[in-house]
Amino acid sequence: MADGSASASPSSASPHQNHRDAIKSSVHNSASSRRREHAIAVGKERREALMRAKRVCRAPLSGSDETVMEEGDMVIDEKKADLEARTAQAVEELKSALSTQAKVAQKKKIEVLRALRHLLSQSEVPPVEAAIKAGAIPLLVQYLSFGSSDEQLLEAAWCLTNIAAGEPEETKSLLPALPLLIAHLGEKSSTHVAEQCAWAVGNVAGEGADLRSKLLAQGALWPLARLMLSNKGSTARTAAWALSNLIKGPDPKAANELISIDGVLNAIIRNLEKADEELATEVAWVVVYLSALSEKATSLIVRSLVPQLLIGRLLSSENLQLLIPVLRSLGNLVAGDGYMVDSVLIVGNSITDQALSSLIKCLKSDNRVLKKEASWAMSNIAAGSFEHKKLIFASEAMPLLMHLLMTAQFDIRREAAYTLGNLCVVPAANDGPPNIIVDHLVAIVNGGALPGFINLVRSADIESARLGLQFQELVMRGYPNGQGPKLVEREDGIEAMERFQFHENELMRNMANGLVDKYFGEDYGLD
Repeated sequence: MADGSASASPSSASPHQNHRDAIKSSVHNSASSRRREHAIAVGKERREALMRAKRVCRAPLSGSDETVMEEGDMVIDEKKADLEARTAQAVEELKSALSTQAKVAQKKKIEVLRALRHLLSQSEVPPVEAAIKAGAIPLLVQYLSFGSSDEQLLEAAWCLTNIAAGEPEETKSLLPALPLLIAHLGEKSSTHVAEQCAWAVGNVAGEGADLRSKLLAQGALWPLARLMLSNKGSTARTAAWALSNLIKGPDPKAANELISIDGVLNAIIRNLEKADEELATEVAWVVVYLSALSEKATSLIVRSLVPQLLIGRLLSSENLQLLIPVLRSLGNLVAGDGYMVDSVLIVGNSITDQALSSLIKCLKSDNRVLKKEASWAMSNIAAGSFEHKKLIFASEAMPLLMHLLMTAQFDIRREAAYTLGNLCVVPAANDGPPNIIVDHLVAIVNGGALPGFINLVRSADIESARLGLQFQELVMRGYPNGQGPKLVEREDGIEAMERFQFHENELMRNMANGLVDKYFGEDYGLD
């Protein structure tokens, strides 16, 4: 942050300047990469939301004729060796049933498939490895052949679904089955069969980028998108979950293709507006990856009803599984397209007040992910116009952000610091140093925030340390009556800056040394 005179008036700044300006410039010049990093690392948040990238199918699909498994049917205490032996025997019976030519062959095939499926779904630790070693995969591929009964296809796909929920190498064993699983996603398949195959494909996609690439190359995206348009809740939910696994990147091509499919955006809007929370959750995860990876998708989404619907869900729900993807989606949209802040979240509109209220609700949450995501979203709104800054500054968010800066985990402290820093500046008209909003700066410093920023300077994270230095520069340059340097010195800010005196990072070294020389040179303290 270069030097310049402090200003109490932001009138020189244009409200339509890029939100990546001001104190967040170091981060928002790479806003797209940050959103992609969020998307790629989202598995951790999914675990915290009690969700799994891969799922074992234990109960029958909604509307199928299969009897619901009773809790007591779960095989828990059986010895591993016995379970593996039963599994190997079940696979042998699969092979035998394929060669049976009698009239009872079809009934026998269903029986043996169901026996294997029970072992793979009713065991606490499904014997996936034993099934694969016994040769289950090529047999199940044969059971998926065209012309087979729906019941047979459903059972075979169910077995493959649970095998795909295993360890990485076990999931990769499904490669020979992918063409038929994808083929049975098509319109000619029954809803139950297509839904079960979507579940299997979703498990494969959840394993990693290589398998996602193979699924995309074999044409899995379009039929899954069609299934997400279904009016049957469980089908749309399973398809949305599978799609969120399939498009999660890091390559944005699939996300760009998905948003271009007719009906997809309308289905997202419909399900966010009217669906139950379970389906809305899966659709929100689709929005997470679309908005993280695709500029085209982000542009279309922010100009639709989706932002309003996300904010409504955020305000009304207490369901953590839903709140996390909804909040992440909202944060991505705010960070990814200036239209969201400039033209949707207009100060004075009810949607803006609702958005702020929903973010404040999340800042108050006990959940770490919600607090971090809300701080991140708010920091991007705070990088907007002077009116946005005044709105946040006058709200209940201020004491919450101050508290988070001083007491929260490091990643939350950093996002809270960005918000507070952005509230203190507006971009200059001539690409110079940002103009300081003095009353905001004074209130934030007097509220006790300076030690929190100086602690960031001491952190090992360069991005955070730079943010801390930027805020110290604001204080030393803009605090009234030349008191800024003394305030920084009082909180041991000089010592924090001097750790960069011989630092390997040239930018940080020059910035810190320049601040020390400018504000604490030979003349410091002589007056």
